[in-house]
Amino acid sequence: MNLPVIKHKRRATFSHLVYNFFANITGLTIFNWEFIKAVFLPPYEIAEVKKHMDELGVKTFPIVSITGFIIGLVLALQSYPVLLRFGATDFLPNTVALSVIRELGPVITALIFAGRVSSGIGAELGSMRVTEQIDAMEVSAINPFRYLVVTRVIATTMILPVLTIYVIFLALIGGYVAVIITENMSFEYYKNAIIGAVEFGDLIPGVAKTFVFGYIAGIVGAFKGYTADGGTEGVGRASTTAVVFASLLILIFDMILVQITLMLWPTLG
Repeated sequence: MNLPVIKHKRRATFSHLVYNFFANITGLTIFNWEFIKAVFLPPYEIAEVKKHMDELGVKTFPIVSITGFIIGLVLALQSYPVLLRFGATDFLPNTVALSVIRELGPVITALIFAGRVSSGIGAELGSMRVTEQIDAMEVSAINPFRYLVVTRVIATTMILPVLTIYVIFLALIGGYVAVIITENMSFEYYKNAIIGAVEFGDLIPGVAKTFVFGYIAGIVGAFKGYTADGGTEGVGRASTTAVVFASLLILIFDMILVQITLMLWPTLG
């Protein structure tokens, strides 16, 4: 299957940057359509999906573990002086929980995930493209798109929500550590305050949108790697631009999904 290869030239003009942006959007749209057509057709590479979920997701646990704990800790420490000024320190657990569950947990996890996974997929597929391994698979009557792209995108889409729930849990623990430092609040009070503050409309949309973020991280990395050109320099370019483009799309779609969430659950506003 022939997909458009984005040609890169070193001209730092505004018109060239605009052209590159829309060329990337067009190429990614075509790439998405090819994915949609391929994902529902057998054979289903279940073993490959599991392997990529381990490589792309499970091995990301260490970095997101540290990040999740620090998010909750810093958020609570920064929020405490503000709440203290208004005599509302009892609402510190509520503030940490709602901030982490609604926005900070899903978005920061997605950005870290994109930084590690999108670049990795872009570099791996890019090196396979420039060394003609993908071409060899096509000659051997193997569909490289289904084997290389579809499996990775499904894996990233499925694993990011799991990582997000894990990060939210660790962030709440980090918040409790900060609460102990500042307020010496009991764990029972902290837990009950979070349970009382968090509703269905807070948790489900926050986690559900990470399916979209995981898909973006996977499809952008695969697109950049699969269409790479220009030898080893092209591989590095594919890896770098995959992170930037995926992070930008995650932030844009987060803005859109927040508006959709507020329309579906007006009480969240």
